[in-house]
Amino acid sequence: MHPFTVIEAVIALNAGKLVGVPTDTVYGVAADPWSESGMNALFDLKGRGPEHPVALLVADLEQAHELVDITAIAERLAAEFWPGPLTLVLPAARDLPPWIGDQARGTVGVRVPQHPVALDLLDKAGTLAVTSANRSGEEAAVDHEQALQIFGGAVIGYLEGAGSAGLASTVLDATVDPPAVLRAGPVAWPREEGDEG
Repeated sequence: MHPFTVIEAVIALNAGKLVGVPTDTVYGVAADPWSESGMNALFDLKGRGPEHPVALLVADLEQAHELVDITAIAERLAAEFWPGPLTLVLPAARDLPPWIGDQARGTVGVRVPQHPVALDLLDKAGTLAVTSANRSGEEAAVDHEQALQIFGGAVIGYLEGAGSAGLASTVLDATVDPPAVLRAGPVAWPREEGDEG
Protein backbone atom coordinates (compact mmCIF):
# COMPACT_ATOMS: atom_id res chain seq x y z
CA MET A 1 0.00 0.00 0.00
CA HIS A 2 1.56 3.29 -1.09
CA PRO A 3 1.67 6.24 1.30
CA PHE A 4 -1.30 8.54 0.79
CA THR A 5 -0.94 12.16 -0.26
CA VAL A 6 -3.02 14.84 1.44
CA ILE A 7 -5.10 15.34 -1.72
CA GLU A 8 -5.82 11.59 -1.93
CA ALA A 9 -6.82 11.72 1.73
CA VAL A 10 -9.27 14.58 1.12
CA ILE A 11 -10.90 12.68 -1.78
CA ALA A 12 -11.20 9.52 0.33
CA LEU A 13 -12.66 11.38 3.32
CA ASN A 14 -15.22 13.10 1.09
CA ALA A 15 -16.26 9.62 -0.10
CA GLY A 16 -16.92 8.47 3.48
CA LYS A 17 -13.68 6.48 3.80
CA LEU A 18 -11.25 6.33 6.73
CA VAL A 19 -7.73 7.77 6.53
CA GLY A 20 -4.73 7.41 8.85
CA VAL A 21 -3.15 10.70 9.92
CA PRO A 22 -0.22 11.61 12.20
CA THR A 23 -0.93 14.15 14.93
CA ASP A 24 1.05 15.82 17.69
CA THR A 25 -0.21 13.24 20.21
CA VAL A 26 -0.64 9.73 18.74
CA TYR A 27 -1.18 8.43 15.22
CA GLY A 28 -4.87 8.74 14.41
CA VAL A 29 -7.64 7.57 12.12
CA ALA A 30 -9.84 10.28 10.60
CA ALA A 31 -13.36 10.40 9.20
CA ASP A 32 -15.52 13.17 7.78
CA PRO A 33 -17.75 13.99 10.78
CA TRP A 34 -20.65 14.97 8.49
CA SER A 35 -20.64 11.53 6.82
CA GLU A 36 -22.84 9.02 8.65
CA SER A 37 -21.26 6.10 6.78
CA GLY A 38 -17.76 7.39 7.53
CA MET A 39 -18.52 7.81 11.23
CA ASN A 40 -20.18 4.38 11.43
CA ALA A 41 -17.05 2.90 9.84
CA LEU A 42 -14.92 4.72 12.43
CA PHE A 43 -17.00 3.40 15.34
CA ASP A 44 -16.91 -0.12 13.87
CA LEU A 45 -13.14 0.10 13.45
CA LYS A 46 -12.70 1.11 17.09
CA GLY A 47 -15.13 -1.50 18.35
CA ARG A 48 -17.30 1.04 20.15
CA GLY A 49 -20.38 3.16 19.52
CA PRO A 50 -21.38 6.84 19.47
CA GLU A 51 -21.88 6.72 23.25
CA HIS A 52 -18.07 7.19 23.31
CA PRO A 53 -17.80 10.49 21.40
CA VAL A 54 -14.90 11.12 19.02
CA ALA A 55 -13.19 14.51 19.31
CA LEU A 56 -13.11 16.85 16.34
CA LEU A 57 -9.83 18.28 15.08
CA VAL A 58 -9.94 21.76 13.58
CA ALA A 59 -7.35 23.85 11.78
CA ASP A 60 -7.82 26.93 13.97
CA LEU A 61 -10.08 28.74 16.42
CA GLU A 62 -12.20 30.06 13.56
CA GLN A 63 -13.15 26.50 12.56
CA ALA A 64 -13.89 25.71 16.21
CA HIS A 65 -16.34 28.64 16.41
CA GLU A 66 -18.43 26.97 13.68
CA LEU A 67 -18.95 23.94 15.94
CA VAL A 68 -18.94 25.06 19.57
CA ASP A 69 -19.64 28.02 21.81
CA ILE A 70 -16.24 29.14 23.09
CA THR A 71 -16.57 30.00 26.80
CA ALA A 72 -14.38 32.70 28.33
CA ILE A 73 -12.17 30.13 30.07
CA ALA A 74 -11.92 28.13 26.83
CA GLU A 75 -10.84 31.26 24.97
CA ARG A 76 -7.95 31.68 27.41
CA LEU A 77 -6.98 28.00 27.27
CA ALA A 78 -7.07 27.97 23.47
CA ALA A 79 -4.85 31.06 23.34
CA GLU A 80 -2.33 29.34 25.58
CA PHE A 81 -2.40 25.72 24.40
CA TRP A 82 -3.60 25.66 20.77
CA PRO A 83 -2.21 24.35 18.62
CA GLY A 84 -1.33 21.58 21.05
CA PRO A 85 -2.39 18.48 23.00
CA LEU A 86 -5.48 19.93 24.73
CA THR A 87 -9.04 18.87 23.83
CA LEU A 88 -11.74 21.22 25.12
CA VAL A 89 -15.27 19.91 25.64
CA LEU A 90 -17.69 22.75 24.92
CA PRO A 91 -21.39 23.34 24.21
CA ALA A 92 -22.35 22.60 20.61
CA ALA A 93 -23.02 25.84 18.74
CA ARG A 94 -25.76 24.32 16.59
CA ASP A 95 -27.68 21.14 16.03
CA LEU A 96 -25.19 18.46 15.08
CA PRO A 97 -25.83 14.96 13.70
CA PRO A 98 -26.47 12.37 16.43
CA TRP A 99 -23.12 10.68 15.82
CA ILE A 100 -21.13 13.83 16.72
CA GLY A 101 -20.34 14.68 20.32
CA ASP A 102 -22.28 13.87 23.47
CA GLN A 103 -25.94 14.23 22.49
CA ALA A 104 -27.18 13.92 26.08
CA ARG A 105 -25.06 16.87 27.23
CA GLY A 106 -25.08 18.79 23.94
CA THR A 107 -21.28 19.03 23.97
CA VAL A 108 -18.41 18.39 21.56
CA GLY A 109 -14.67 17.96 22.13
CA VAL A 110 -12.48 20.08 19.84
CA ARG A 111 -8.74 20.51 19.41
CA VAL A 112 -6.20 22.21 17.12
CA PRO A 113 -3.26 19.81 16.65
CA GLN A 114 0.34 20.96 16.36
CA HIS A 115 1.44 18.75 13.48
CA PRO A 116 2.13 20.01 9.95
CA VAL A 117 0.56 17.02 8.15
CA ALA A 118 -2.59 17.09 10.28
CA LEU A 119 -2.94 20.87 9.87
CA ASP A 120 -2.45 20.62 6.09
CA LEU A 121 -5.19 17.98 5.91
CA LEU A 122 -7.55 20.01 8.13
CA ASP A 123 -6.92 23.11 6.05
CA LYS A 124 -7.92 21.26 2.86
CA ALA A 125 -10.59 18.88 4.17
CA GLY A 126 -12.14 20.95 6.96
CA THR A 127 -13.06 19.65 10.40
CA LEU A 128 -12.36 15.94 10.96
CA ALA A 129 -13.34 13.37 13.57
CA VAL A 130 -10.05 11.80 14.67
CA THR A 131 -9.44 9.01 17.15
CA SER A 132 -6.29 7.13 18.13
CA ALA A 133 -5.28 4.32 15.78
CA ASN A 134 -6.11 1.34 17.96
CA ARG A 135 -9.02 -0.88 18.85
CA SER A 136 -10.78 0.20 22.02
CA GLY A 137 -8.74 -0.75 25.08
CA GLU A 138 -5.53 -1.52 23.16
CA GLU A 139 -2.28 0.43 22.77
CA ALA A 140 -2.39 3.26 20.22
CA ALA A 141 -0.24 3.05 17.09
CA VAL A 142 2.81 5.30 17.09
CA ASP A 143 3.08 5.74 13.30
CA HIS A 144 1.56 4.84 9.93
CA GLU A 145 3.38 1.49 9.76
CA GLN A 146 1.93 0.33 13.10
CA ALA A 147 -1.53 1.58 12.14
CA LEU A 148 -1.32 -0.38 8.87
CA GLN A 149 -0.42 -3.52 10.81
CA ILE A 150 -3.47 -3.05 13.06
CA PHE A 151 -6.09 -2.08 10.50
CA GLY A 152 -4.77 -3.03 7.06
CA GLY A 153 -7.23 -2.26 4.29
CA ALA A 154 -10.05 -1.28 6.70
CA VAL A 155 -8.41 2.17 6.48
CA ILE A 156 -8.18 3.13 2.82
CA GLY A 157 -4.87 4.98 3.13
CA TYR A 158 -2.28 6.22 5.59
CA LEU A 159 -0.48 9.56 5.58
CA GLU A 160 3.18 9.04 6.47
CA GLY A 161 4.38 10.17 9.88
CA ALA A 162 4.29 9.48 13.58
CA GLY A 163 2.48 10.82 16.60
CA SER A 164 4.85 13.34 18.13
CA ALA A 165 4.11 12.79 21.82
CA GLY A 166 2.94 9.17 21.91
CA LEU A 167 0.38 10.24 24.50
CA ALA A 168 -3.28 11.11 23.97
CA SER A 169 -4.36 14.71 24.58
CA THR A 170 -5.55 16.11 27.88
CA VAL A 171 -9.34 16.45 27.81
CA LEU A 172 -10.92 19.26 29.83
CA ASP A 173 -14.62 19.91 30.33
CA ALA A 174 -14.64 23.66 29.69
CA THR A 175 -18.39 23.99 30.19
CA VAL A 176 -17.58 24.49 33.89
CA ASP A 177 -15.25 26.96 35.58
CA PRO A 178 -12.76 25.82 36.66
CA PRO A 179 -12.56 23.19 33.89
CA ALA A 180 -12.71 19.55 34.99
CA VAL A 181 -10.24 16.90 33.82
CA LEU A 182 -11.99 14.17 31.82
CA ARG A 183 -8.72 12.55 30.71
CA ALA A 184 -5.24 13.32 32.01
CA GLY A 185 -2.55 13.95 29.39
CA PRO A 186 0.39 16.13 28.36
CA VAL A 187 -1.20 19.40 29.58
CA ALA A 188 -1.16 19.32 33.38
CA TRP A 189 -4.38 20.45 35.05
CA PRO A 190 -5.12 21.97 37.47
CA ARG A 191 -2.20 24.34 37.10
CA GLU A 192 0.49 24.21 39.74
CA GLU A 193 0.70 27.27 41.98
CA GLY A 194 3.08 29.77 40.48
CA ASP A 195 2.42 28.63 36.89
CA GLU A 196 1.84 31.46 34.49
CA GLY A 197 -1.48 31.88 32.73
